[in-house]
Amino acid sequence: MISDAIPPSLPSHGRYGYSAITQRPAYDWPGGKRLAVYLGINLEHFAFGTGLGAELAPGGPQPDVLNFAWRDYGNRVGVWRMIELFDQLGLPASVLVNSSIYAYCPEVMDAFRARGDEVLGHGRTNSERQGTLDEASEKALIDETSAAILGAEGKAPKGWLGPWISESLMTPDLLKEGGYTYLLDWCQDDQPIWFSTRDGGRILSLPYPQELNDIPAIVARKDSASQFADMIIDQFDEMLDQSRAMPLVMGIALHPYIVGQPYRLRQLRRALVHIAARRDDIWITTAGAIADHVAGLPEGIVPGSRGA
Repeated sequence: MISDAIPPSLPSHGRYGYSAITQRPAYDWPGGKRLAVYLGINLEHFAFGTGLGAELAPGGPQPDVLNFAWRDYGNRVGVWRMIELFDQLGLPASVLVNSSIYAYCPEVMDAFRARGDEVLGHGRTNSERQGTLDEASEKALIDETSAAILGAEGKAPKGWLGPWISESLMTPDLLKEGGYTYLLDWCQDDQPIWFSTRDGGRILSLPYPQELNDIPAIVARKDSASQFADMIIDQFDEMLDQSRAMPLVMGIALHPYIVGQPYRLRQLRRALVHIAARRDDIWITTAGAIADHVAGLPEGIVPGSRGA
């Protein structure tokens, strides 16, 4: 019996319905694999003396030189060490790029392009949130980001992660209408699901981690480098066991100014070596390849807006 104190219904986003992961049709990733693993590399550029930004230490009055310089380390040093590591282990990357990176340090994007990595939209800069903008301004942000990536890469991005995981009520609609096929903002599942968009459309929501993410783990919770590496290893081992019964997606969200620090990089290497050693048992891939595979599955296999 439902208590009178509990409303019969609550405000809803209206994007998807409830679906228990244990009650869905099973399917495979390429090669009969059941666990897909991707690295989400956040390349972010910040305004000096204004706007948002993660903090190593509590920021003082602007210009906050300490925290600005700490973040800039990622683009000058950390990202290059990470690329070396990915090359050593033969790991692809999904690069979530602030479009202002192209003007600030195009050499970084040249290096990822030479590797053949996927490029996704991540707004103009992480000094701003998109969810606070009106619809016209948010559309402009998405369009400007897409145009910058298209101009540099020769093809438009298909995936999107909002700066600061920030969405308005219209974000999935604007992304769909802007040519995007999937988004990463939501962390509600271990499998991709379809979101409804206005005018009868849909866009795929791909699992993106907020637990296995160095900002919540290291910046917010103050976990150590070794704790973060242990989290990655434990997550991988457990999800590999769970994936015997169903297909799963494991993302690892990384920021060069955090895990690109030498002592953290050493621990990240330990975790990624552990994963790479099982490459024959898993699908090490990109977010876009996962989205493409899901889009090609028969209708009704992947949960949709009404829990189908």
